[in-house]
Amino acid sequence: MYYFASDIHLGAGDDKSARAVERRFVAWLDAAARDAEAIFLVGDIFDFWFEYRRVVPKGFVRTLGKLAELTDRGVRVVFFTGNHDMWVGDYLTRECGLEIYTSPQVLTLSGKKIFIAHGDNMNIDGMPMLKLLNRIFRSRTLKWLFSWGVHPDWALRFGSWWSGKSRKGHNAESARGTMMTEPYTGPCGEPHTEPLIAYAREYAETHEVDHFVFGHMHFPRDYRDGRLHVVNLGCWAENPSYAVLDAAGELTLKMPGKTSV
Repeated sequence: MYYFASDIHLGAGDDKSARAVERRFVAWLDAAARDAEAIFLVGDIFDFWFEYRRVVPKGFVRTLGKLAELTDRGVRVVFFTGNHDMWVGDYLTRECGLEIYTSPQVLTLSGKKIFIAHGDNMNIDGMPMLKLLNRIFRSRTLKWLFSWGVHPDWALRFGSWWSGKSRKGHNAESARGTMMTEPYTGPCGEPHTEPLIAYAREYAETHEVDHFVFGHMHFPRDYRDGRLHVVNLGCWAENPSYAVLDAAGELTLKMPGKTSV
């Protein structure tokens, strides 16, 4: 079995709600590890992450400890960066044993080709401001300047503020969302997840892919149209969900709800 989750946004919100989300996530990791061949974390696991050469954000000890425990036991854990945690370095690999990907990947799992990506920089050709911000924040020069020119206390405070601003924009659009066949419609009349579905549709015209897995939109959706199958994972603070790929190659979106752990 292969498991997929995204947009946990660890550290977001007040201490009580952040701790509840982290406990729920750690419990899910425990449950998934019982029969997982691999666990895929598809971006924005942290609400903000920036690591200096010898400094990383404090907190997340339950998550980091659990991830290290799982990889020590031989469970493969694969981490895709998102727009909130794109500045990861080698800490999660060295200390927790994670495989890190910073770009979309097509992997063969259970005999099926799975396209996996967070989804934050896809189908944005018509959004020049978003493209500009994407290039700026992924700049190695900016990362270097940030690491050498800003004290960690101020850097993490600014990063948390910026991440919160971005996340609240997503939450405002997806607050009405629940897992359904027909998607929530955005403020301009378009389905909230349509940009990623459009990207998948175009990509599938020239590539053989059985399933697409995205995060980023904070809205869980299982979309099927002929041979096209797109799963969008939800935000764990709003619409907790995950996907499971079984031994037969069938990908299923699951939404257990916000049960207490």
